[in-house]
Amino acid sequence: MTTGPAESGPLSFVTLQQFLDQLPPLLKTLHDGGSGGRLLRWVEPSELEDPTPYLPEGEFLLTAGLPFLGDGGTPARVDAYVRRLVEAKVAALGFGIRPYFDAVPDVVLDACRQHNLTLFEVPESLPFAAIGLQFSQLLETDNARVFRQLAETNRQLMRAVLSPRPEHELLAALVQRVPVWAVMVGADGRVRARGTSAGGSTAVDLSLLEPMLDRLLSGRGPRVEMDSFDQPRSALVVGHPLRSTKDANLGALVLGADAPLTPAQNNVVQSAVGLLELLVRQRTSGSLAPSQLATAVLLHPESLTAGSTRHLNGLKDLMAQSLSSTRSAPMRVVQGINVEAPQWPAGDSPVRELLQWRRMLDTKLVEVTDYGFAAVTRLRVDDALLADVEKLGWRLVVGEPTELTGLSAAYQRASSLRSQVQRSGRSIRADEVSWSVTGLLGREAGTLLAERLLQPVLALEPDRRLPLLAVLRGWLSENGSWDASAKLLGLHRNSVRRQIGVLGELLQMDLNQAQVRAELWIALQYTDGVAGAD
Repeated sequence: MTTGPAESGPLSFVTLQQFLDQLPPLLKTLHDGGSGGRLLRWVEPSELEDPTPYLPEGEFLLTAGLPFLGDGGTPARVDAYVRRLVEAKVAALGFGIRPYFDAVPDVVLDACRQHNLTLFEVPESLPFAAIGLQFSQLLETDNARVFRQLAETNRQLMRAVLSPRPEHELLAALVQRVPVWAVMVGADGRVRARGTSAGGSTAVDLSLLEPMLDRLLSGRGPRVEMDSFDQPRSALVVGHPLRSTKDANLGALVLGADAPLTPAQNNVVQSAVGLLELLVRQRTSGSLAPSQLATAVLLHPESLTAGSTRHLNGLKDLMAQSLSSTRSAPMRVVQGINVEAPQWPAGDSPVRELLQWRRMLDTKLVEVTDYGFAAVTRLRVDDALLADVEKLGWRLVVGEPTELTGLSAAYQRASSLRSQVQRSGRSIRADEVSWSVTGLLGREAGTLLAERLLQPVLALEPDRRLPLLAVLRGWLSENGSWDASAKLLGLHRNSVRRQIGVLGELLQMDLNQAQVRAELWIALQYTDGVAGAD
């Protein structure tokens, strides 16, 4: 006796073919419309001229032919009847022999062939009531099977949650039991995991999903978004938001299928959505690893440099869990400065912002500071993520990759660049900075220094300003040597001495002092940024 797929396979439902396999071999197939694999919801006898207002999708309709007596049997009336059944997505039509007809009228068979509706001839020896009773018994058996399948599926989903890659394993279990493709995205809209069915079907081009994701990630409250695309397994695309306990959007799960899911399949989807919400909440809002890491470092700070290899590896494991990464993955320090609102509003709790940075940087290690925030993350912070952060009015100092023992030094280097971000209003990447006085000073501060120190010279006419700046630059480059600078500039040493004396008087500085010379040399690197200077 065939009752459907094995219980370890995909969650299914009673199909037309499964039902036919349970009936005595008395039904005669007059036209096979290819609906054997379709969901069969119920068996319904009806002699109405138009029963479709009362038929849900997937019905096996039985009739003794009363609608086709008299004028109802004309080709036009029969064609309209069959067309309405197809539009109502009836699975099949069973035509009972007697009391009205001794055989299925040719006009009915022609219409079913024309509209590709599966048609059976039901002999007088097989009452409609017996067919309905057989379906009820099969449905009861199938319900018990589905309950067993649901129990096993839930156990499989829970095992996936406890795996090293829970989101990936969870989606793999989902697409094994439900005929869908699945894509999970984070709060930043980036894909975190995919689920591909055994047939190799993948999701649609992600660019097509952007409008749906925008609605999901910007909305509020429990809801789903629906769409349809002219691509394989994408006739019905459904998006489920993943939310925090305070209704903040943590991501979304998007599923694609050829047809609506059955109640049992929807039950599995809802279980998967709930488990994914728990996973993303745990990642962004709570974990034991950060508290263990903080306790170990606070009580034993020397262990970062002088601890045993075993202890250090333990700290690396805790750090990896806090960053959603592996022990060997590099990390970096990120500092955030809110250029639009430099200080937190008085009395305002930054908890929502803290959770926001946890989500965007995919880390639990975020600290709220007087200038904004500091974080340790495994992300590279690419241009797309940087653009998303800057849209919120923030600018970042993105540190270079480092290891656990180098975090403190990396934080100090990032801190040394923060003033540049505050002055310029532009984000900075530490690995793109020249680690020199001029590199750390930055163009804005350097230009300001040049305007202040060299203002008396920069205010002169170009025919006087340019020669004096050239002499000053040449003399300083040769460390104040008269002969060397004269040779470099192509001037007599007395001319160099005289012009350096003029510069000292204009600037009102003692050019024999090393600090003065150093400041002037740095200022000369930025004269090209001063308005009016050549």
